[in-house]
Amino acid sequence: ILQNKGGGHGEFGYHLALELAIKHGRPVTILHEGAGPNFKEAHRAYGDLDAAGVKVLWCEDLTDADACLSKLKGASFGSVIDNWSKSSEAISPYAEAAKDWGVSTFAYVSSAGMYMPEKDSEGPITEDCPVKLTSQRQAEEKLAELGLPWTCFRPQYVYGPKQGKSYLAYFFDRLTRGAPVPVPGAGDQMVTMTHAADNAAMISAAIDNEAAVGQVFNCATSALITYDDLALLCASAAGVDSPRIVHYDPKAVAPGSTKAIGFPFRETPFYVSVAKAKEVLGFRPKNVITQDIKWYYADNYVGAGKADKEVDLSKDEVVLKVATQ
Repeated sequence: ILQNKGGGHGEFGYHLALELAIKHGRPVTILHEGAGPNFKEAHRAYGDLDAAGVKVLWCEDLTDADACLSKLKGASFGSVIDNWSKSSEAISPYAEAAKDWGVSTFAYVSSAGMYMPEKDSEGPITEDCPVKLTSQRQAEEKLAELGLPWTCFRPQYVYGPKQGKSYLAYFFDRLTRGAPVPVPGAGDQMVTMTHAADNAAMISAAIDNEAAVGQVFNCATSALITYDDLALLCASAAGVDSPRIVHYDPKAVAPGSTKAIGFPFRETPFYVSVAKAKEVLGFRPKNVITQDIKWYYADNYVGAGKADKEVDLSKDEVVLKVATQ
């Protein structure tokens, strides 16, 4: 497993390693970005990996592929999962090594952010949706170019027990401080929040699976929730009885204002279909945010000290001035 040190799907490696080592009985080695464990939640739990027999090799700079691959001391592997590369240049040396090993699977964790759904489209996005030529898309193309048995996964919004980055902190920051929660549009836009362990289960189902070779899968849950309902869910977990959710027209403010206030999602509906993963990989998500929100708030927000931190909400005034309710 090539593992990044943080970010939206930074904890995938942790869950993937446990999924593969414990549930599938596979030997697992992680080439991990960074000089060593740091303060991030997933890293604090890496004792679980030691107990499961997972070998973690820290590589301060994964872009120095020769130095990092040398840490393997000549070992070869049957499959590779890349949860680090963001470009064709970054993925190439590891893909070449995988080709030399004769891997059965090269699974690449890409991004659903490359999708370009039609304007005003409100339905679920399938893998056939047009995409932007992002650096991650070019990395996907590189795997096909090299003739590897590749499978690509495009995750969306992720949560989990060992998460560093939080998509829900936006709501908790305002709710716990008695501030209004600005939501663009009518608040009925649908979104998915996927547990990292479910993402890991989907990815692991592609290992040594001929049906997954040469395929792209949306990596998310099938459970949908609206922006407003997610805000209300967060309020319930935080013990806020009368949350103030205010809506505003994104077109009434300067472009980029929604992003500037830290709103974690798009202004328009943006969620993917996982029908293909269900059919081909037998994927069945086991976690839902509606059941997980209480421990998430207690552990990942309050437990992480975020409830006591000073938060600057002054930028909210830009959108609150045009709030419709």
